[in-house]
Amino acid sequence: MDERRQADARDPELQTLDELLGVMREHDLDRLKVRRGDAVYEIVRREAGGGPVEAASPAVAPAADALAESAVIAGANTKKIVAPLTGVFYRSASPDTDPFVSVGERVSGGDVLCILEAMKLFNEIQSDYDGTISRIVPENGELVSQGAELFWIEP
Repeated sequence: MDERRQADARDPELQTLDELLGVMREHDLDRLKVRRGDAVYEIVRREAGGGPVEAASPAVAPAADALAESAVIAGANTKKIVAPLTGVFYRSASPDTDPFVSVGERVSGGDVLCILEAMKLFNEIQSDYDGTISRIVPENGELVSQGAELFWIEP
């Protein structure tokens, strides 16, 4: 038995990811979100624009190991803040100021998390939840689409 198959036999998490990646390839899916018990698996193979997530030719799927490492699993209680509009994501009010929030920081409902710039208007995005920031999805200065995940908040 090769090393990967031995690792899969020992780690049910890797085995689950490998199965989900197989389903994605079989049905040519770009995105898959599955809940198994308390675990939520969300895997993105290609961004909405059609380009692959990993640096690979569009005709060649990235290796399962690379995708397994990049797959991030949200907890069952994770609350997600999504973009209410399409715009450029900024973590701070200006380049020379501190970010509004950082991973691990506690926030309350109404706290400003970021700014989305759309058509020269700067829109403050506030938290709908109390909790701790567990993930900041986009990079500073990245264009995000309406409905795209911005922050994950754990209670």
